[in-house]
Amino acid sequence: MIESRICRIVAALVIAVASIMSVIPEVAHAAADGGRKVVKGEKYMPTIWVDPDGCEHWVMDDGAEGYMTPHVTRDGKPVCRTINLCGTMPTDQFFATDSYRISAAGKQRLREFFKSANARGFIIKGHTDSRASDAYNLRLSKNRANAVAQVAKSVGARVYEVQGLGERQPRVPNTSPENMAKNRRVEIMCVK
Repeated sequence: MIESRICRIVAALVIAVASIMSVIPEVAHAAADGGRKVVKGEKYMPTIWVDPDGCEHWVMDDGAEGYMTPHVTRDGKPVCRTINLCGTMPTDQFFATDSYRISAAGKQRLREFFKSANARGFIIKGHTDSRASDAYNLRLSKNRANAVAQVAKSVGARVYEVQGLGERQPRVPNTSPENMAKNRRVEIMCVK
């Protein structure tokens, strides 16, 4: 009992000394600034992050260090959203070979899609076939997914995540030109 009191007193003293030490530079700065005390606050950015399974996490980040905790109900169950594949863009119809620029007609089709999708937000995943190097395919698929995300954001749609997966998740084996065409795609996941 006495030991726990001593531990609490020591802990309180450590906290007090630490807070005094953190004020000393501000006091010195205030003296140099004509006696005015300037306190610089940190800008915290609270948000909700949705993981790939659709489960929410509360996030607080000040730019240097962050904190994240799962969003759960009162009885401890995780709060998860329904995610389903709501759109697949065959990239051959929207992008030229080795390009991530979307044609004007393609942008218009995408704008209409995002306006009518009735989703809280979107996860956009870019895919390629296996013809180029892995690094090249990752970069190209990410750029294409980002191009689609920019169209979504232009109509006010919320984009939770953009992924470039390259050739790592083929829909079918890359054994023929037809199969390769099926693997060149951007998938749009709707978060309901």
